[in-house]
Amino acid sequence: MSTTLTETPAQLLKLHPKDNVAVALKPLAAKTTLQFEGQTITLFEDIPQGHKIALKDLAQSQDVIKYGYPIGHLLADVETGQWLHTHNVKTNLSGTLAYTYAPDLHPVRYPKRAATFQGYRRANGKVGIRNDLLIVPTVGCINGIAEIIVENFKKNHPDLGTFDHITILKHPYGCSQLGQDHQNTRQILIDAVHHPNAGGVLVFGLGCENNTVPEFKKNLGDYDPKRVKFMVAQESDDEIAVGESLLEELLEAAKEDQREAVPLSELKIGLKCGGSDGFSGITANPLLGAFSDFLVSQGGSTVLTEVPEMFGAEQVLMARAQDEATFEKILHLINDFKDYFLAYGEPVYENPSPGNKAGGITTLEDKSLGCTQKSGTSAVVDVLKYGEKLRKPGLSLLEGPGNDLVAASALASADCQLVLFTTGRGTPFGAYVPTMKIATNQEIYHKKPHWMDFNAGRLLEEPMEVVLEDFIQAIIDTASGKPTRNEANNVREIAIFKNGVTL
Repeated sequence: MSTTLTETPAQLLKLHPKDNVAVALKPLAAKTTLQFEGQTITLFEDIPQGHKIALKDLAQSQDVIKYGYPIGHLLADVETGQWLHTHNVKTNLSGTLAYTYAPDLHPVRYPKRAATFQGYRRANGKVGIRNDLLIVPTVGCINGIAEIIVENFKKNHPDLGTFDHITILKHPYGCSQLGQDHQNTRQILIDAVHHPNAGGVLVFGLGCENNTVPEFKKNLGDYDPKRVKFMVAQESDDEIAVGESLLEELLEAAKEDQREAVPLSELKIGLKCGGSDGFSGITANPLLGAFSDFLVSQGGSTVLTEVPEMFGAEQVLMARAQDEATFEKILHLINDFKDYFLAYGEPVYENPSPGNKAGGITTLEDKSLGCTQKSGTSAVVDVLKYGEKLRKPGLSLLEGPGNDLVAASALASADCQLVLFTTGRGTPFGAYVPTMKIATNQEIYHKKPHWMDFNAGRLLEEPMEVVLEDFIQAIIDTASGKPTRNEANNVREIAIFKNGVTL
């Protein structure tokens, strides 16, 4: 599935030859007459930017086709030029489905380059694009104490030495949790300790929580004791002084750290979208897809998550499974997440959000077919459980919800050094790894320059080849140290998936 943006009419865009709808490239007034694909179309009503109009007369129950695939069915007859949206289109989705492996694989289409970025080579062979100092609380009770420690430390070290940032991974968990929730909290925090962007880590516990420091340490596996320190507040007479002293030790251990030239094959990039609009699947998401194919062709890795936003487009991904074993993993990824919805009595199609709908996204299929374009056309080589790290280069799928911060944190846990985040509505958030915001339209890029890093709205006027080259360079610059807007705004956060009892 691909989107061609060349030779586009000024007011409407048809995304695939099979489509029976077109997207309005700007707000269009009722009774406007347009010439499109050899026919005269008169609009019945005002059409907001990014929304869909019928290109032919369509009957009740007939499928609405966009991106070449059904995005739902009609609730009533419509005529050419009518607005199609939530008032007259309904999803085709219901529960879990049976699937058959029907591979549709495509060769890599970008030649290898000698390009490099400037990264930090770690002792274990991993590569970071930042040299961050992390404080990892094992329990939410000590978030406030961690803030005092950091405030005092910064007074003595305002430039942080060789560290780019100091970040407290504040969260509300680590105690009163059972079963999978407890395991999730511990695993996501362990993943942060092992993240290649971390040049130093202080693991900070209270002393009476479920997620105790001794147990955490036991599950941590191999680590560099010069780069990872531990403390328990209840065991210290002055936990603030002890914390500052340990941060001093970490600063000393990192004082010689330097960037070096690293091949693009060492990049691991997360693919995410949020605050989507009608242009997300037309500009920014196809741009990420093109970049994903490019990076995979260089031997690098990309990761697609947000499983609920694969519903309705899952068969496109399944057809790209590199083999039947990977297909089976994708099948379980999709149906297990549907079962999670159904177990709570929730329909699998309860999406898109109000903001998505306002931007022109009508059904979950409409959203998913746009969202999955972030993955390009490369083969899917692996499927990761929540909290698992990347195992092989290429495109992997990751278990995780659509929630922006939970999903972005899961991408960071998988060892993604950078998250690419497309948005048409805008959002200021950032994960604890650089979170690069890609605007789907010109308006949001210019309205929120303090949030946005790249303007993919250019694709409505410029060819993909030109914009992609600029995008590749922007990512190399970011990987080499250029701050993203969330970093410049000092917005770096973590969120952990919760699905169970709180004691």
